[in-house]
Amino acid sequence: MGTEVLGFVVTLTLLFCMAQGEVRYYDYVVKETPIQVLCGTNQTVLTVNGMFPGPEIHAHKGDTIWVNVTNTGPYGVTIHWHGVRQIKYPWSDGPEYITQCPIATNSSFLQKIILTEEEGTLWWHAHSDWTRATIHGAIIISPVNGTSYPYKFDEQHTVVISEWYARDTKDIIDEALASGGDPDLSVAFTINGHPGDTYSCSDDSIYNLTVVQGKTYLLKIIHAGLNEEMFFGIAEHNITVVGMDGAYLKPLNTNYLMITPGQTMDVLVTANQTSGRYYMVFSPFTDTNAPSNNNVTRGIFQYSSYNQSETPALPELPGSTNKSDAGNFTIQLRSLNSAEHPSTVPTSITRNVTITVSVNQQPCPANQTCTGPDGSMHSASLNNISFSNPSISILQAYYNNINDTYNKTFPDSPPFVFDFTGNVSAIGEVANVSTEVLMIDHNDEVEIIFQGTNLGAAENHPMHLHGYSFYVVGMGDGNFSDSYISDYNLVDPPYVNTVGLPKNGWTVIRFKADNPGVWFMHCHLERHASWGMAMVLVVKNGVNEDDRVLPPPDDFPTCSGS
Repeated sequence: MGTEVLGFVVTLTLLFCMAQGEVRYYDYVVKETPIQVLCGTNQTVLTVNGMFPGPEIHAHKGDTIWVNVTNTGPYGVTIHWHGVRQIKYPWSDGPEYITQCPIATNSSFLQKIILTEEEGTLWWHAHSDWTRATIHGAIIISPVNGTSYPYKFDEQHTVVISEWYARDTKDIIDEALASGGDPDLSVAFTINGHPGDTYSCSDDSIYNLTVVQGKTYLLKIIHAGLNEEMFFGIAEHNITVVGMDGAYLKPLNTNYLMITPGQTMDVLVTANQTSGRYYMVFSPFTDTNAPSNNNVTRGIFQYSSYNQSETPALPELPGSTNKSDAGNFTIQLRSLNSAEHPSTVPTSITRNVTITVSVNQQPCPANQTCTGPDGSMHSASLNNISFSNPSISILQAYYNNINDTYNKTFPDSPPFVFDFTGNVSAIGEVANVSTEVLMIDHNDEVEIIFQGTNLGAAENHPMHLHGYSFYVVGMGDGNFSDSYISDYNLVDPPYVNTVGLPKNGWTVIRFKADNPGVWFMHCHLERHASWGMAMVLVVKNGVNEDDRVLPPPDDFPTCSGS
């Protein structure tokens, strides 16, 4: 769906001769575009270059990409390059009021995307309000010229799962935050912009992938949805997972995936079954009592020779509340850990942090009617702190030594300890609303234990860290215990930027704090992030000039009064 890509790619080696790889340039225009997905919903939504999903970026490992983002929409937006480390250059990372202020209407920002170790599939998306619902697209990073993938395939295709809403997403979240209630659910899921044949009036809008008998296909799957986690499968075909979040994995043969918002997966599928038509299905994983969209979306994996009249076969996917199958898939993932792509898991930890992840409630303000649980307001927190956006970006404040924008007091451990995953009926659900950052020394070897809690509507939380990928060294159910440390995988844990924290469980990640700057960490379920399930890491500059945050660009979007 959508119009031709307006962006273009040129090599600018004369102008940008300092880049290590090639230099590529794209033009992105954020604009209102009429898009028809379901009957009677020819909506006007924000897009990039009139496309849903947006244009793909193609590059090689180590390239530098310049994207000139021009905003012609009705309000400010930001763009985030999800999974790109942006070494020493947080200025283009994108989250509003964290690293920049929104790009104002009728203005532009030339964003610099610095690729280093990333290889595989990443993605870009808006990082302001809920505009990423329709502003998103793929980043396809091929190996350096002269090198090859650690697996073989014949063709590659991008598969983007998205959520479609019946009305403007900014209105939805603005109203929900004002009332304290639940935001509207999406009304459909789409595959590459197509809702599939499970929805009224959408039979002629289904994603079809035509394959040739005997060929192997690399599917680059991106979960761009806002609030629903997904199982995925293709009827009667096995899937081999070979990459995730811009890094390679040991091949994992499976008949389904569990993928959360924010994650990307590279999978191989061989067309080795009887010629015919087979459904590829995304089905929600909703192990929670929170409101959820339980629809499914379907595409068709069809052989080049098939009987048009035959009904496609359906895959057998786990049930929507099957926490066991969701967890069993995730714990099987392993880094490739080869000579060309080694694992370098930190083993001399110098900074230990434990973070509780909770859904909370806030009391309704005086003289206001709230629509949250029992007349309260929905909230969410990390270590009982519900994140509040400042009025200028934290990066601006940090770089320019502006006081009173944030506090440097995010705690290394929960403020009080209780049976996190047990009966919490006697525990208050009110969190402290504040703008807190966690200060980390340059080159610290960091371990973070995420601990889920049973407060509010407990569920799986996909936690995403900007500026870093990290090793997932441990995961389990219940409350974390030091006795689990001996079971850590310190050899070949997956190296990712987004990880699912199991409902009422724990996850442990490790990374070396070698990228100075201001970096956002948040749940990638958009309603939870909007309620405050977020915090900021400030990684300090190193002692050497090469270990310091680079200066800001001249056209950096700033806030009024800064």
